[in-house]
Amino acid sequence: MSFARSNGIVLHFRRAGRRGGPRIVFANSLGSDLAIWDEVADALAADFDLLFYDKRGHGLSEVARSPGGIAGHADDLIGLLDLVGWQSAALCGLSVGGLIAMELAVRAPERVGKLVLMDTAAKIGTPEAWNARIEAVLQRGVAAIGDQIMERWFSACFRKAEADAFAGWQRMLERTPAAGYADTCRALRDADLTGAIAAIAAPTLVIAGEEDQSTPPELVADTARRIPAATFRTIAGAGHLPCIERPGEVASLLRGFLSRNGRLHAAKQGGQASQPQDKE
Repeated sequence: MSFARSNGIVLHFRRAGRRGGPRIVFANSLGSDLAIWDEVADALAADFDLLFYDKRGHGLSEVARSPGGIAGHADDLIGLLDLVGWQSAALCGLSVGGLIAMELAVRAPERVGKLVLMDTAAKIGTPEAWNARIEAVLQRGVAAIGDQIMERWFSACFRKAEADAFAGWQRMLERTPAAGYADTCRALRDADLTGAIAAIAAPTLVIAGEEDQSTPPELVADTARRIPAATFRTIAGAGHLPCIERPGEVASLLRGFLSRNGRLHAAKQGGQASQPQDKE
């Protein structure tokens, strides 16, 4: 368990995998923490150098004193990369983590070797929907919307077959600080990268769970079409969090995408030697 101050925010982060291997950074969804990647990490750890973190206002990271928007989240990540000595890496972002990843790829392309966007879009939801959610969370806490969100996050099959795990992931969601959750809702409300992502030059893999009700596959596919070097894939039987429902398939897609001619390769190393639709 590690902590560091980045962009004025104390972030919780974790390193895993093979030091010196190809580098991958993982950015989480709204209402989740870095534990959502645990099984993916287990599958990749032998070959990749992995970095996970709780974004501001989530997990064990600090709640920001003032809103920073998606740009602020991207600045947090840039600061964290600097702190661990990574000039560049592959970046895998899920949902709002995908927006953070897109912002970084547009603004600092030299930091992003390859890009993986999972169950995300350049524009998610409407201001009216986000404002209603912000009000509900600030008045009654994240638990007040927990049942509704979980129905959208997971496939019906997972909810039935993995009832204990489903309950555990709901506890993760509901323990998110209301202020941190609401701040990230504001960032999602105000973010629109629809035009900007045409400038993304990094090779990009876009993934959607076929049963995602938060960012439906057609919305995710529309984002993929707007990125020049993007490939779109779906994962059958998965909802909004394929890394939990189908970790083996996610790891396989990542491994294949980050391999070249059957051999693993790292992002270019620098610095130290070594009409919008649904909502989350």
